[in-house]
Amino acid sequence: MRSLFLLALLTVTYCQVVEKCRVDTYPPPETTKLGWVKVDLNVDPSLRWKEAILPVKQEIKDLIGVITGYINKYVLTAADVAFGVIGNTLPEPYRSEMKGVADTLEMPFGEIVLYNIFYEIFTVCTSIVAEDPSGKLYHGRNLDFGLFLGWDDKNDTWILTERLRRVLVNVDFVKDGKTQYQSVSFLGYVGLMTAIKPHAFTVTINERFAKDGGFNGIWNWLLGDRSQSWMGFLVRDVAMHAGDYSTAKDMFMKTPLLAPAYYILSGNSSGEGCLITRGRTEMLDIKELDVSAGVWYLLQTNYDNWVDPPFYDDRRTPGKICMKEMGQKRAGASGLFNVLSTKPNLNKLTCYSAILQVDEGLTSWIQDCPNPCTPW
Repeated sequence: MRSLFLLALLTVTYCQVVEKCRVDTYPPPETTKLGWVKVDLNVDPSLRWKEAILPVKQEIKDLIGVITGYINKYVLTAADVAFGVIGNTLPEPYRSEMKGVADTLEMPFGEIVLYNIFYEIFTVCTSIVAEDPSGKLYHGRNLDFGLFLGWDDKNDTWILTERLRRVLVNVDFVKDGKTQYQSVSFLGYVGLMTAIKPHAFTVTINERFAKDGGFNGIWNWLLGDRSQSWMGFLVRDVAMHAGDYSTAKDMFMKTPLLAPAYYILSGNSSGEGCLITRGRTEMLDIKELDVSAGVWYLLQTNYDNWVDPPFYDDRRTPGKICMKEMGQKRAGASGLFNVLSTKPNLNKLTCYSAILQVDEGLTSWIQDCPNPCTPW
C-alpha cells in the first residue's frame, strides 16, 4: 500500500528531470558491460537454456517472486493453472523451452509463462536508428521495465528494475557451431526484444499503448485464436527465418500480433532503417530513413509519432533535441549512447542500453540513473 501511495503522490507532483545533452558518457565503465551466454539450437529445446540459467537460478526465482508477490495466493494458484493452459498452446520451440526453464528453476510452468507474458504488455523503451555520413547504420536502445511494481523509497529505485538488472545477459544463439542471431535478454525470457542478425539486420521492439491491446490478444488466444504472434516470439521467428532487411521488414509489417507494438529496424545499406507502427491486426504507419530528405535518424519511445507524447512521459522531445545537437556527422556508437544516457531517456526504469551495428555486432551495458532522476 505504501508503494502505491508513493506512486500516486509521484504522479500528482510529477516533473520530468531533463538535463543538458550528455557528451561524456561513452565509453561507459567496463564493469557495466554485459557478459555473454551461448544457447545451442542443436540441443533439445527443453534443455538448451539450462546451462545459462543455472548460475542465476535464485536471482530469477527472486525476480519472479517480486511479480507474483503482488498476487493473492489463491489468485496465484488459479493463475498458475490458467497460464499453464496458455503455455501448453504456445508454438514450439517456445513451449518446450519454457517448460525446460520451469524444470530447471523448480517452479510452476504457469509462473514461467506469466514471466514471459509480462514483457508483452509492460515494457517502456526508447529506440533510435541513425545513418552516418558514410551510409553506415547504427541502432541504439534503452529498455525500461518495472513500472508500478514496487517503489523502494529508501533507495529511490523500482524494486523489479533492480532485480531485472541481476539477470541481464547477451545471448549468442548458435547452430552447428555458428552464430545465427544474438540478443540482450533477461534470463528466463525466451523471446527477443533487442536482436541482431549479423550482416543482415537489427531490430528492437517498443510497447505501444492502445485500446485494442495485449490483454485483448491474450483473451482471444484463450478463446482459440492462434493466428496471432506473440511480439517477442515474432522477433525470434524473424531472426531465425529472414535472411535480409527487406524480408524482415515485410514480416513485421504483415504478421498479426497478440499485442500492438513498434518495430524499429536497421539493415546493412544506406536508407535501410524504418519504424513500423503496428496494431494487432494491421500496420498503421511506417517511417523510413531518407537522408536526401533530411531524415537521417528515427527515434521512437512509446507513443505514435503523429501525436504529442503526454507531459508526464515525454522522452521523445529531449531525445530529438539531443539527436539534432549531436548531428549526423557524429552519428555512431558514442553519439547514440550519449543520447540514451541523457535524462529523461535515462530514468529510474532503465535496465540497459544497447548499441547494435550489423557488421560490428552488439554491445550492451547495465544502466543506472543517479539522483535527481525521473521515475520513468
